[in-house]
Amino acid sequence: MEKTATILMADDDPDIAELVELHLASEGFRVFKAYDGREALQVFAREHIDLAILDIMMPKLDGIHVCEKIREISTIPVIMLSAKDSEADKVSGLGIGADDYVTKPFHTGELAARVKSQLRRYQRFGVQDRAARTDVVKLENLYMEKESHKVQAYGRDVRLTPLEFDILYLLASNPGKVFSTDEIFEKVWKEKSFEMSNTVMVHIRRLREKLTGGSRERQIIKTVWGVGYKIEA
Repeated sequence: MEKTATILMADDDPDIAELVELHLASEGFRVFKAYDGREALQVFAREHIDLAILDIMMPKLDGIHVCEKIREISTIPVIMLSAKDSEADKVSGLGIGADDYVTKPFHTGELAARVKSQLRRYQRFGVQDRAARTDVVKLENLYMEKESHKVQAYGRDVRLTPLEFDILYLLASNPGKVFSTDEIFEKVWKEKSFEMSNTVMVHIRRLREKLTGGSRERQIIKTVWGVGYKIEA
């Protein structure tokens, strides 16, 4: 990494927060800790944060609401932590704009690996590669520039997270091709898919809401029932 990435670690358990801080610091990251949701937002407003790790169950303001506040002004990667492993909790976390979800207890090495993966994606999002200027997608109601991550749907600018952009770009740059949820996960997340269909579906739902406001008549991403998703040529 060209510069030291700054991480916000928010968890009301000091032992977990300090353990994560020690491991991430040993990997070269700068870490700011917060022990409740309000403090987390204060740190986010005061410091330049590159990635946030948010425990869902925090006092004063829970991680879901903290993530929502961050998403109002920023597209930085957000990783949610939770002691709950239910699909409903994962969907709620990813549904408000989080990029990843880690269940407690976890290995700090695994968390660090996910931090690095999300930062690599985000850094690609911000890099202006002039040689890639030809990576433009123009469809009837969708325009995308890979270099600048500009997105327009029905002539309106749309703000996407790096993960959302990668999913949409995969579909839009292969018009007419149907991708299963497993294919989308493996191509975008760069990991093998192990029952991650719900994760992909949540991100598709958020994309549809951002692109068309949820309008069924103007859906850009089409569902091919029993198969997957596509964008028409």
